[in-house]
Amino acid sequence: MYDALEVSQYIIDYCREKKYCMSNLKLQKVLYYVQAEFLVVTNKPCFKDKIEAWMFGPVVKSVYRNYRVYAGGNIAVGNSKQRHHIKKRDMELIQGIVDECDQYSNSSLMQIIFKQSPYRDVYQKYFHNTISNKTLKDFFEEE
Repeated sequence: MYDALEVSQYIIDYCREKKYCMSNLKLQKVLYYVQAEFLVVTNKPCFKDKIEAWMFGPVVKSVYRNYRVYAGGNIAVGNSKQRHHIKKRDMELIQGIVDECDQYSNSSLMQIIFKQSPYRDVYQKYFHNTISNKTLKDFFEEE
């Protein structure tokens, strides 16, 4: 299991390599789908951080805070050039999700997620309720 900040840095580096745009808001949705994919495919979470249901969709608080300076704009941090500690097969799972999500705008992903029960059933205005890994896994196994 990884730290969500490490996974997010890998996603940003991958997006830069593929010339994809990635905002903090979209990154949050990608992390939601990455976590779901890992839970279904490997039966384990990708990262240990909690996902919370916020007004604009799922949020990993540490990642949101790290990149909030970019708001809705493209994250423009230089290529980290750091060696990621993410295993090759895990990188491939992450890349597949990023490639799929790149086809959608942030607002499109937001509308899709708003209709999905893991988010819909826990979201309450002004609260940051946790979307459980069990709920994510159960929902996406049926999809």
